[in-house]
Amino acid sequence: MSSLTRNPWLQFVIRRLLATGLILFALVFASFLMVHLVPGDPALAAIGIGGNRDQLIAVRHELGLDLPLGQQLLNYWMNLLHGNLGVSFATHVPVSEVIAQRAGYSINLALVSLVLVLVLSVPIGMIAGALTREGRHSYGEVAFTGITSIVSSVPEYLAGTFLAFVFAVVFRLLPVGGGEGWESLVLPTLAISLRPIAIIARIVRVETLNVLALDYMRTARSKRLPARVLYLRHALPNVLTAALTVGGLLFAGLIGGAVVVENVFARPGLGTALTNAVLARDYPLIQGIILVLGVMVVFVNAIVDLSLALVDPRSLTKDG
Repeated sequence: MSSLTRNPWLQFVIRRLLATGLILFALVFASFLMVHLVPGDPALAAIGIGGNRDQLIAVRHELGLDLPLGQQLLNYWMNLLHGNLGVSFATHVPVSEVIAQRAGYSINLALVSLVLVLVLSVPIGMIAGALTREGRHSYGEVAFTGITSIVSSVPEYLAGTFLAFVFAVVFRLLPVGGGEGWESLVLPTLAISLRPIAIIARIVRVETLNVLALDYMRTARSKRLPARVLYLRHALPNVLTAALTVGGLLFAGLIGGAVVVENVFARPGLGTALTNAVLARDYPLIQGIILVLGVMVVFVNAIVDLSLALVDPRSLTKDG
């Protein structure tokens, strides 16, 4: 039994489960406080401008806002455990139904963007590192640094607007909006992915240069090993550690970018629903969407941590 508890994988999983549980608890608590910290009365938003005092009292009672704060928090937790996220003020439809109808569009966009970022940024960064190692191709280094600096500074909404104008309005190659078919996914994915691709590619290039400067890599090159063995077997595992770590951190940015880009391209996802809910002060829907987006970020980061441990088992003992 003691040998099992000393297993690094078991300890890693236990630490990750505890950390994930604490983060989810904090996320739920923050989403609960959101309604109480936002200026204004949710009940007033629910009844509208033409409501009277009796309606306000009735709605506050229906929403449980007349209960003590501790009891409201307990009721919120109990409702969550039963899958009840409340009812939308604007549409009078359960929040869980609204999220179920729209989540697929946002999940597809975020996951495709994450895969595209990792698939493109790592090879681009490694190729740039291989070509510019030991001071070679200085002009190429300047061009790579300049282009990635510019791309990484462009916000998602501006990239989305530019891509829509060029490929949808000028050349008419892709649809400017909507959510049907793979064609509608191309421009939003590019708009979200360009900035993190540039950021991770720069990090991967630096990591590649550091790895190629190590003694064991010099020894491997002196043995005239094939390039595919040199880079894929020896350099890639070390580079992936940094790429996966940064990729997990950037996924939260991908989610935030998806909220903005979905509005640019009029995709029927959680981003447009969240924007409409904010404009309508639809607090239950805002709570539910932010909670779901936060859970997505938490679980994707947990998957990234697991992938990182598989690529580099040394992280099992490094993890605090």
